[in-house]
Amino acid sequence: MKKILVPTDFSEHAEDALKVAAQIAKKNNSEIIILHMLELPSQMSDAVLGGASIPETMLFMKKANEMLDEISSRPYLDDISVTEIVKMDKPIHGISQVSKDYDADLIIMGSHGSSGIEELLIGSNTEKVVRNSEIPVLVIKKDITNFSASNIVFASDFSDETKKPFEKLLKFTRSFETKIHLVTICTPNSFKPTHVVEKSMNDFASEFNLNNYETHIYNDTNIEKGIINFSNSINADIIGMCTHGRTGFAHFFNGSISEGLVNHAVKPVITFKI
Repeated sequence: MKKILVPTDFSEHAEDALKVAAQIAKKNNSEIIILHMLELPSQMSDAVLGGASIPETMLFMKKANEMLDEISSRPYLDDISVTEIVKMDKPIHGISQVSKDYDADLIIMGSHGSSGIEELLIGSNTEKVVRNSEIPVLVIKKDITNFSASNIVFASDFSDETKKPFEKLLKFTRSFETKIHLVTICTPNSFKPTHVVEKSMNDFASEFNLNNYETHIYNDTNIEKGIINFSNSINADIIGMCTHGRTGFAHFFNGSISEGLVNHAVKPVITFKI
């Protein structure tokens, strides 16, 4: 994990994400890229793209760069290579483009979920990044002084299409001493016999060289509640999920389960796109 992208709107939630990024970067000797998306009114953006000089635009850019300089000087970022970027673009497109341009390995974002006020990188915008990002996205919901990945839940239907995302999860855990909890959530609408579910998980696990893992079957009224309740029951550090864009899975991921978790789970959620 060489490069970690942290979009910021200068909120406390974005700073919570940056603090976690710093902890992961120190463990992996990673570079952090701090990105602020400057979404200007359309008339300003058109003029800037046309090469015109607009005092208001220059003021916004200057202020954004000053705030990035201030953030980059935080003590918790000492001894970490930090790159600052201010980009004029729509947030979702800009974050995606920068992640590709800088070959980022991980995006870490702050969010306080659906109940709070709408800001640049929370609520629907975080969900859109989770839905569309080609690289893993780690969503942080609160200040975490000592970030841990000792216990990670990977909730899935363990179909063939989840194998590549799971490989990305294993790559993420390489620098941590992680126990992986493979879990299938059974609901009234997605019931399967225990022996069928156990075989599916055991066949899945046998394809990977896993040394520290457990398999679980958890029953609940719906999948999202089941993942949250199971994660709480084992005191998991992180919830890992696959996301399939807008279409969702035919079975296990019927609907936007990962987006719901980003909104409702208090624990960090890491998503991997199929």
